[in-house]
Amino acid sequence: MKRGALFAGVLGGAGALSAPAFAMVGAPTPRGYDFQEPATAVMREIVAFHNFLLPIIVIISVFVLALLLWVIVRYNRRANPTPKKFTHNVLVEVIWTVVPVLILVAIAWKSFPLIYLQERVPAEAELTLKVTGNSWRWDFEYPDLGVALTANLLDEETATAEGRPYLLATDTPLLVPVDTVVRVLVTSNDVIHSFAVPAFGIKEDAIMGRVNDTWFNADREGVFYGQCSELCGINHAYMPVEIHVVSRPEFEAWVAAQGGAFPTAEVEPAPSAAPAEAAPTEEGAAPAAAPTR
Repeated sequence: MKRGALFAGVLGGAGALSAPAFAMVGAPTPRGYDFQEPATAVMREIVAFHNFLLPIIVIISVFVLALLLWVIVRYNRRANPTPKKFTHNVLVEVIWTVVPVLILVAIAWKSFPLIYLQERVPAEAELTLKVTGNSWRWDFEYPDLGVALTANLLDEETATAEGRPYLLATDTPLLVPVDTVVRVLVTSNDVIHSFAVPAFGIKEDAIMGRVNDTWFNADREGVFYGQCSELCGINHAYMPVEIHVVSRPEFEAWVAAQGGAFPTAEVEPAPSAAPAEAAPTEEGAAPAAAPTR
């Protein structure tokens, strides 16, 4: 649940984006108040949990507010000069114990599977991405493919000229293939950073000397933006994340262009033919003599 409330309103500075250009990508939009369009099953589950939890929160808040107002008006000194002397009410005490417990059980019933889904990296992960936070940039590496790159903030002039969102676009976008389980290893070289992409439903702290992991499986192509979501220093606001989800052939071409290569499966050598065994003979019988002329 620590991540569930993060993604609404994350990635400030939406006013710098133009709605027609960025409404269909993973980026904030002007006057937006809801989540970004989910691009993974995990993020859809987060949105569903939010939609389940929000009415409960609203009802409880309104009920408590109404109860406080009623007590203030009905039991103030002027309206009730002679207070009652009782101190217990068994029915009320049972209700205010049982009802909250039932509410918490309902929330746990929805939230625990979501936490398990977020934290358990699938065993069938096809790709490993290592993310290293630095002050103040991101280093990315595909250990199995031999690809490494560094992403810095794209300067405002270039971003404006290319029609890309300033403070979100990077000079070196990261590419991942669509419909692929990507395991993400997150660490830091200095202070604590946080790797977050709202449309993917991921947010993982990058801590020096420790490797945390998360995962995502983007099910549609597009451009998705994130940022460092931990107050990491003076240039904290200038650590964007830009991920392009592309088709598998396009990703393979990009890997080749970066000087990387996909590991080839080792082919086991075919077993050599065993020498023909001599025909069994009866026990105690001498082998047949060679024919003579």
